[in-house]
Amino acid sequence: MTTLQNDRFLRALLRQPVDRTPVWLMRQAGRYLPEYRATRAKAGNFLNLCKNPDLACEVTIQPLDRYPLDAAILFSDILTIPDAMGLGLYFAEGEGPNFERPIRRAADVKALGVPDPHDELKYVVDAVSTIRKALNGRVPLIGFSGSPWTLATYMVEGKGTKQFALSKGMMYEQPAVMHELLDKIAQSVTSYLNAQIAAGAQAVMLFDTWGGVLSPKHYREFSLAYMQKVIAGLTREADGRIVPVIMFTKDGCAWLEDMSEIGCDAIGLDWTCDMQSARARLQDKVALQGNLDPCVLYGQPDVIESEVAAVLESFGQVTEGAGHVFNLGHGIHPQIDPEHTKAMIEAVHRLSPAYHSA
Repeated sequence: MTTLQNDRFLRALLRQPVDRTPVWLMRQAGRYLPEYRATRAKAGNFLNLCKNPDLACEVTIQPLDRYPLDAAILFSDILTIPDAMGLGLYFAEGEGPNFERPIRRAADVKALGVPDPHDELKYVVDAVSTIRKALNGRVPLIGFSGSPWTLATYMVEGKGTKQFALSKGMMYEQPAVMHELLDKIAQSVTSYLNAQIAAGAQAVMLFDTWGGVLSPKHYREFSLAYMQKVIAGLTREADGRIVPVIMFTKDGCAWLEDMSEIGCDAIGLDWTCDMQSARARLQDKVALQGNLDPCVLYGQPDVIESEVAAVLESFGQVTEGAGHVFNLGHGIHPQIDPEHTKAMIEAVHRLSPAYHSA
């Protein structure tokens, strides 16, 4: 077992003392980095890049070679599970992800199988083990999946959407069919994340990108309940350490108390949720991750530093039993200047020790 040289991120998730606030970025390996664009061009397209473990490892490591980050996150896509279920994922130029065979009827759901992560998703498992070996204990590796509800929206709509007419329509008109679909996806997500943990992921994250489009009642029934099923089925210890679980519902600030009850170790916050208020509501029951507005990185370094300071001040002193991981409130934008990202990370390093007694 390789000794972990920097476990600051894992300790913060478990609300243990650290010397400064750890920092990583959602989509930290991505189009804002010229080295990523070069590797993607070598791969030919995005899916080829995701399905090549060596190239996925290369782009996962790239931001760590550029910045002193406290965690690496597996380079992949949340739609790998629907693709493995046979829906025919493809990316149309200028349109984003599309599925050739979307789920529209009860018969479509019944025909779905739960993919074997060591077969249909072997390329992801291989990428995790390749990345973990390449990191050699440098920082922890985060595995991830989309949440059942978020994956269901893409599977039913057949692509990204802003209205969710088909997926919410199924939820209202055929709730039993939607529940059957969500149950199959939850089984798939659980086995997928467990395979990532077995291959070397040291923390995992559930991305509930579209949970925030639901009403409170339907969020609890169709999104939160299935994330709870996933978390209940996860392997929670590997290599002699606890494997922390982060859950993130975009636009989910109204339901923080409910989120904190389902067994996760940390909750990610988007920038619309006040950090100070969130911490007061949850009373340090879980760690918090976030929550700088990604658009702050369009600003100059002095503006970035000021906004970083505001997030740190909003969380406040990281007292015993509390945990804060600095992150953006959503993924970094492709147009961001990498030097602005560097300014943000340097500001976290410079300013956050004052909030820690360790």
